Amino acid sequence: MTTLVSILIPCHNAERWVGQAIESALAQTWPEKEVIVVDDGSTDGSLAVIRGFGDRIRYETGPNRGGNVARNRLLEFSRGEWLQYLDADDYLLPEKVAEQMKFLAAQPETDIVFGPSTLEFYSDQETRRELLPIPEPHDPWVLLARWYLPQTGASLWRKTSLLDVGRWKPDQPCCQEHELDLRLLMADKKFGFHPHSGSIYRQWGENTVCKRNKPEVRRRRLEIELRAETFLRHRNELTPERRRAINQARFEMARLAWPHDHAEALGIMKVIRRSDHGFQPSGAAAPGRYRMAFRAVGFRGAELLAAWLRPAPTPSST
Repeated sequence: MTTLVSILIPCHNAERWVGQAIESALAQTWPEKEVIVVDDGSTDGSLAVIRGFGDRIRYETGPNRGGNVARNRLLEFSRGEWLQYLDADDYLLPEKVAEQMKFLAAQPETDIVFGPSTLEFYSDQETRRELLPIPEPHDPWVLLARWYLPQTGASLWRKTSLLDVGRWKPDQPCCQEHELDLRLLMADKKFGFHPHSGSIYRQWGENTVCKRNKPEVRRRRLEIELRAETFLRHRNELTPERRRAINQARFEMARLAWPHDHAEALGIMKVIRRSDHGFQPSGAAAPGRYRMAFRAVGFRGAELLAAWLRPAPTPSST
């Protein structure tokens, strides 16, 4: 008997997109599936679109209580052993679930199978796509620290694993899948990487959870990095690679914070020094000249020098 997969779609004011999300769920080639939608208090025409699918789906509507509350409600409704979450403004390619279920047949001990997502930049003028790769090594702790574990729709989740860790955190305003991934890792749930990309993660504006309040996103991400570091140190599993990944992520957040809040950025750097006094940055966030300045004069000096060397904006011709 084929395993049932529940495809779960939370929706809030996604009238423009939710129809495509539902169609992509119904179009999955995996034969044993159910599609469930929870409308989280939409005030646009989303509910009418959802109702238009009739008995091809199951749905519920209620007051707006937030994305994770809707995801937990979907979890309660689900009957499948495996869960595919899909945000209402994203969509799936037809083989997504089937490919990951094929992986699970070969790796039955896996609790969460994940793969790269495809980022779709949408505007009224053009649409373009960019694969979001997941670099090796596929140590999920390193991937979590570096924010390479993919967004919600790219994974397939064993239902009992989510129940074991207490479901989605209802009051988590952002970094929601990352906070859940952290608790799953802390509970020793097994993550498995499959290279197939079957989810489309749409970026269509600035009014999304991850873009509305960037300082809050940094704060929540720093909390996750600290919880991960503390847990791994307590378990004697904070390898040099994991510690470096955590502090490189902190450094990149410090650089993002510096133009807006020097105190925030310097506070992040203090946390890095407590974790690893000899930390040296790397990667695209620290090009060669910046790294030389960092070694010579530290973070503050490197930032001041980078600002001084940055080209002045070109005057407008108007």
